[in-house]
Amino acid sequence: MKQSLQLKLGQQLTMTPQLQQAIRLLQLSTMDLQQEIQQALDSNPLLEVTEDEDSDAPEESWSEEAKASDSDGPLQNLEQAASADSDSDSWDSDQGQAAMPEDLPVDTQWDDLLPSASAPAPAGEDFPDNDFDNRNSSSDSLREQLLWQLSLTRLSDTDRLIALAIIDATDGRGRLLMSLEEIHESLVEHLEIDLDEVVAVLHCLQQFEPAGVCTRDLQECLQVQLEQLPPQTPWLEQAKLVISRYINQLASSDFNQIQRRTRLREHELKEVLALIQSLDPNPGHTAVPDEVEYIVPDVFVSKREGRWVVELNPDIAPRLRINSNYASLIKRADSSADNTFLRDNLQEARWFLKSLHSRNETLMKVASKIVEHQRNFLEYGEEAMKPLVLHDIAEAVEMHESTISRVTTNKYMHTPRGIYELKYFFSSHVATTAGGECSSTAIRALIKKLVAAENPRKPLSDSKITQLLEEQGIKVARRTIAKYRDTLFIPPSNERKRLV
Repeated sequence: MKQSLQLKLGQQLTMTPQLQQAIRLLQLSTMDLQQEIQQALDSNPLLEVTEDEDSDAPEESWSEEAKASDSDGPLQNLEQAASADSDSDSWDSDQGQAAMPEDLPVDTQWDDLLPSASAPAPAGEDFPDNDFDNRNSSSDSLREQLLWQLSLTRLSDTDRLIALAIIDATDGRGRLLMSLEEIHESLVEHLEIDLDEVVAVLHCLQQFEPAGVCTRDLQECLQVQLEQLPPQTPWLEQAKLVISRYINQLASSDFNQIQRRTRLREHELKEVLALIQSLDPNPGHTAVPDEVEYIVPDVFVSKREGRWVVELNPDIAPRLRINSNYASLIKRADSSADNTFLRDNLQEARWFLKSLHSRNETLMKVASKIVEHQRNFLEYGEEAMKPLVLHDIAEAVEMHESTISRVTTNKYMHTPRGIYELKYFFSSHVATTAGGECSSTAIRALIKKLVAAENPRKPLSDSKITQLLEEQGIKVARRTIAKYRDTLFIPPSNERKRLV
């Protein structure tokens, strides 16, 4: 093998630690950003929270016509790295470490502040820890509720073991995942019991709250709930008859056949159906409600003097600055461990503040362009939504699409019409007969409007909705209507049929 020297010319993008930090902060949600800021405050002594509310630091507020200036720092480098980052999922963090200047100016004014944020909320001395835990603790699971009721029930040891097996086979909806035969087979190896004993214990558990738990199917679930209603409940016997014999016809909305077989008149069947609809098909979900997750908007949009104004939420992060007392302790031409520690933390604090500033600046640019493009949505609603893709905003703000994707992920905008994720304003387009384009979000809104105004006795089919939209100049295939209807959780026409 012959050895030789070769000279190659090429370009390579280096991801500095400052750029890596800017990219990471850009894609963090509000809650993650607050944790990141708190972690930086705990680890870096040169970072502190500005407690003076009358600080001279300018507040950031942009309108939709405002043009954010390009600042030097991680924002420009972020755009240079976007293309390479979208093609590669990793980079070598050891390459291109930025050189640390030996002489750091310590006698200048510290302007590395994070604007557009307010002082943090007071510490939680007024809220005891136990009260915080109580307010944030999750509800008992359905299994725990059933076990608690079982402990209050007088049963033999054998029946209690059977009950435990049945409860373990019950899912979160309150429905049995195993048949009684399978439960019996799993217990007969250790207990000498008959299948009738399992059935008897099952009937005992079906009297527990919430009504309808430990049932094998929907029909039994509804029957158990009807059995627990007071005997004087109007139309109770007729509802039991419909559930026990004609549940298949009820599922297919074949009301004419139900009327013929039960000899109920139309107004009587309405009363029976109203009683059945008052039952809960998934009682386990009602017993354990889902935890409420609150959304903190990153951007506020409001209309002032006829103009839509975009502002950052001042409460998403504390106002930060560099501690001037610690910074003044840094000495030039001093290579001691203490001085090096302060100098390194000063540089990291500056990088962190610049990254936060560039994050806010980029978020404002993107949000302002979205508001400018979707002004009709803010004025008239979903039906006026315009088609929008990441490429459109990327061209408007002169950034890469990957940067726009990071900014719009897990970021929320508070508008007079509600709180929406920034990605909500992006949608594909459908051609119109006039040669224009219609947003898929607007088409969903039209479908929802047509279904809400339909005759319940004769619901609109997907083909009919396609025809109605075509009359409005919107060309949409029937399968597309079915797909949009599924995303809106609208059942097909045969399931929407009602007796009203």
